[in-house]
Amino acid sequence: MKNRSERRPRVLYLAFYFPPSRASGVYRARATANHLVEKGWDVTVCAAPLDFLYNVIGSVDEELSKTVDPSIRVERPSLNQYTWQQDLREYSWLRRSFPLMAKRVYMFSQTKLFPERYSSWAWASVTRALKLHAKERFDVVVATGNPFASFGAAWLFNKVTGVPYVMDYRDSWTLDLFHDEPAFPEGHIAWQWEKRMLDKASAAVFVNEALRGWHAERYPEVADRMMVVPNGWDADVLPKAVEQAAGVAPAELPAPASGEGAASSEEAASTASGAVEAPGGQAAPAGERRAPLKFTYLGTLTAKQPVEEMAEAFKIARRHPDLADAELQIHGHLGFFKNSPGTLKARLGLQDGPRPEGVEDTGLRYCGPVSKTEVGRVYEESDVLVFLAGGGKYVTSGKIFEYMAFGRPIVSVHQPGIAAQDVLDGYPLWFNADSLDVEELAASMVAAGKAARDLTPEQRAEARKHADTYTREATLIPFERRLREIVGD
Repeated sequence: MKNRSERRPRVLYLAFYFPPSRASGVYRARATANHLVEKGWDVTVCAAPLDFLYNVIGSVDEELSKTVDPSIRVERPSLNQYTWQQDLREYSWLRRSFPLMAKRVYMFSQTKLFPERYSSWAWASVTRALKLHAKERFDVVVATGNPFASFGAAWLFNKVTGVPYVMDYRDSWTLDLFHDEPAFPEGHIAWQWEKRMLDKASAAVFVNEALRGWHAERYPEVADRMMVVPNGWDADVLPKAVEQAAGVAPAELPAPASGEGAASSEEAASTASGAVEAPGGQAAPAGERRAPLKFTYLGTLTAKQPVEEMAEAFKIARRHPDLADAELQIHGHLGFFKNSPGTLKARLGLQDGPRPEGVEDTGLRYCGPVSKTEVGRVYEESDVLVFLAGGGKYVTSGKIFEYMAFGRPIVSVHQPGIAAQDVLDGYPLWFNADSLDVEELAASMVAAGKAARDLTPEQRAEARKHADTYTREATLIPFERRLREIVGD
C-alpha cells in the first residue's frame, strides 16, 4: 500500500441520490464528486441501487449520468424495500411466511436503531466501504442527506476505522422546512442520533446561513465546526448558453405546434399593430405582430409549492395589454413519484385535450420533462423566469442559481422571507411581490414582462455579474479546502 504522501487523497462519498437519479439533491452530489476529481481526489460513491431508481420510484435522467467524471467509482449497496413493496411476489421469505414478525422486526429497526427507512442501505454501505477500505484506505468520508441514514453510516464507519467524516445537510432532518418547526417531538430518537453524529463529525455543512444558524443554536458545542456551502449553477452543463447570455437576444420563438404545450391559432392571431418592441428589447418593424412574452418555470413541480397562486396570478396578469397572449411554460417533472402528475395538473387547472369553448385561457402550458443537458436552451428561449418555491425562511432552492446565470428578469412566487431572498438580493432584474396575494403577484409579473420587453445586453451582463459568484466552482472551493485541512494535506 502506498504511503499517504505518494497517492491522491481518497474520499468515500455517501450520496444515495446520484445520477441517473433525478432527485433534487442529485445536482449538488454530482457537482461535488466531479469537483473533487478535478482537484486531484480519488472518489468512490455509494449510491442507491438502480432497481430502486428505475422500478420503485421511476425517477431517472440517464443523460445526467453522462456528465459524471468516468474516473469516479460508483458502488450501489442494497436497500431493504419493505415500505415500498406492494407486490406479494417481491416479499422476502420471512415477510411471506411470518408477516407480523417481519413487521415487528422492521418497526424495531425504525424505532430503536435508526429512524429512517433508508437505514438498511446505510449499513450495507458501511459493509461495502470496509471491504474497499481494507484494500486501500479512505482518508475522509463525506455524507450528504437526505437520506440522513448516510450520516449514520459515516458515524459508524468512523467508529470502526477512525476515518474522519463531514456531514453535508443539503436538506434538514430535524427541522421541518415547510412549517419552520421541529420535525420530531422532544425525546425522539432522531435528536439523539443527530447529536451523536454531529459530536463526532469533523465538519457540518449547510446550504444557507439560516439553516446553519438554527443548528448552531441547537448544538452550540459544535457550532465552530459548521460552515455554509451554498448551491450554485453548473457551468459544465450550461456553458455555451451562459456564455451567450450577456448581449445576445433570446432565440426566435418557434412556430406553435399542435398538442399540449402549444398555443392555438386563435391565440397566436391576437396581436398589437404598429411599431412595437419584441421580447429582449429588439424593435419589431412597423406592421409586424408583437411576439407574446414567454414566462418559464423550469424544475420539478411539487405539492409543497404555491402552484394555485402562481396559476391564478398569471391568469390575472395576462389580462394586462402588455401580457396579451403571454404563456407560462412549465418545463420539468410533475412530482418525484409515479402518481404525482394527475394531482398537480388538477391544482394547476391543466387538462388533457382541447380547452372547452367559453373557458378562459389561463396561458399555462405543460411542456414536459427536460434533461439537465437541455436546460440551457429552455432558459435562453425564455423572456421571464418564474421562481416558484415552497417552504419558509430556511428554503433556498438550487434552481435559483441557474435562473440568475441567464440574466433574465426573475419573478418570485413564494412566501416572504425565505432564504432564497438573500441570494437574490442584489440581482438587478428581480421582481418580488413579497406576498402570495394573487393580485400583487400579477402586478409583479406584469412589471417583469415590461422589463423583458426593454431588456438590453448591458442589463443582462450586469445581472450575470451577480450570478458569477454562485458557480459550483466558486461555492465548492472552500469546501474542498476544508477537506484538505481535515486529512492534513
